[in-house]
Amino acid sequence: MTKAELIDAVAKSADVSKVDAEKTLAAFFDIVTATAKKGDKAAWPGFGSFSTSKSTARTGRNPQTGEPVKIAASTRMKFTSSATLKAALNPKKK
Repeated sequence: MTKAELIDAVAKSADVSKVDAEKTLAAFFDIVTATAKKGDKAAWPGFGSFSTSKSTARTGRNPQTGEPVKIAASTRMKFTSSATLKAALNPKKK
């Protein structure tokens, strides 16, 4: 789903204008980003939570040449789905 398709779907589902839907989605992502930058977790019960994890600096390999490459430490965004979302995505078969 593209950004435009997501905005259209949200606008239609919430019965709001596309402009309002885009502003709302942009605000949501801005708040999740700001929360992650502070090192906090943003959670939506029944859906999941957004948090960060840190990776340490390490040495990797260039797959073409095999030469060692330094990979810097970084902070990564992580999404953990809730049990409710996992159950919805993986219904039990009889």
